[in-house]
Amino acid sequence: MDKELPQKYYEKLELNEFKLNSLLEITKAINNNLSIDSILKIFEYILREQLGISKLILYANDSNQWNCILHFGSRGLNKKINVQKELTHIKDITVIESSSIETLNSFDIVIPIFHKKTALAYLLIGDLDEELIAISPGIKHMPFIQTLASIIVVAIENKRFSLELIEQELDKKEMEMAAEMQKLLFPTNLPNDENIDVAARYESKHLVGGDYYDFLSLNDNEYFFCIADVSGKGTSAALLMSNFQAKLRANIKYNYKNISLKELVENLNEDVNNAAKGEKFITFFAGHYDKENKTLQYVNAGHNYPILINSKEKIFLNKGCIGLGMLEEIPKIEISKIQLKEDAILVCYTDGLVELENSSGVAFETDNLIKVVERNFEKTMNELDQKIFARLEEFKGSQDLMDDTAVLSCKFIVK
Repeated sequence: MDKELPQKYYEKLELNEFKLNSLLEITKAINNNLSIDSILKIFEYILREQLGISKLILYANDSNQWNCILHFGSRGLNKKINVQKELTHIKDITVIESSSIETLNSFDIVIPIFHKKTALAYLLIGDLDEELIAISPGIKHMPFIQTLASIIVVAIENKRFSLELIEQELDKKEMEMAAEMQKLLFPTNLPNDENIDVAARYESKHLVGGDYYDFLSLNDNEYFFCIADVSGKGTSAALLMSNFQAKLRANIKYNYKNISLKELVENLNEDVNNAAKGEKFITFFAGHYDKENKTLQYVNAGHNYPILINSKEKIFLNKGCIGLGMLEEIPKIEISKIQLKEDAILVCYTDGLVELENSSGVAFETDNLIKVVERNFEKTMNELDQKIFARLEEFKGSQDLMDDTAVLSCKFIVK
């Protein structure tokens, strides 16, 4: 005759079945990619309804910040515990018999969750029977609860990491799209004929930046060109420059016969103030070339001084006013006009060029730029720009670009 198994064996089988079912339930939730909230609700159900735990707080480490991700029965204590100071010294499941920290005395057990040597979470459990705390059925489950919590916390970490990777990839795609859109701001066809030779190049430190140049043929005899730089970097600078470019082109293409350089600067200053609300400004250089009269008229609104080599004389084009958006109204605007006597070269650039430093912390500055221009005066402007950037590469060595860098080079062929 078969002997009946002792009751303790049935209880052990039931306990093992409960633990296995709990693990399967949590694993299924994770594999089905349920939300973090849903996984935590399953965990809470197991602890509250099946193990009878009525007081709990679970803290998780998120980018070195300890956040409470689950709590019940704790009456606001989750906001009063400083995990970094009060819990991180605990390495094993610990019974709280008497603590100098009042908030911890409201709990009976601390369960740490580690991955290798890194603390991922801390679980506080309370309201257990103090007299039976050493033999309480709840206490016997603590290693299992620790294992279950560990699985959940690691799953949450993996889910957050996956979401971060997805967000980073989306951000990258958005930035790449923004970079492609920004390229559309720059002119694709620059003139190169018997009257004028123009070339330009732009190197962005990031995918998008705040530098801009433009060149427009107004009619058979007149040209408008400019270069600009937004204070700051990144997407906000690129967006402000996009807005600036749209307003500038609208002013020039549709109203150039009725607007002077002075009025253009005043209009653009108002536009920048409206768009940036005083948080950013734009340095701006604009020129108007009349090939029939051989005159170059310009205004410099706080920009790096373009270099003009006219009849072998080096001239810094520094007349103008303060940067756009620095004040609501510009107090004084000076427009300058230069008569070109023979073939002249004008090199406009942003501060990323002259402020670039080598490994010794020495800046490139305008003297180096002038030397490159003088040595290559007879070259085409496309060749000149290549020489400028080759010299920059040689100068900076292994150093990265410090800022966005744009160069616009023009040769005015005077006959």
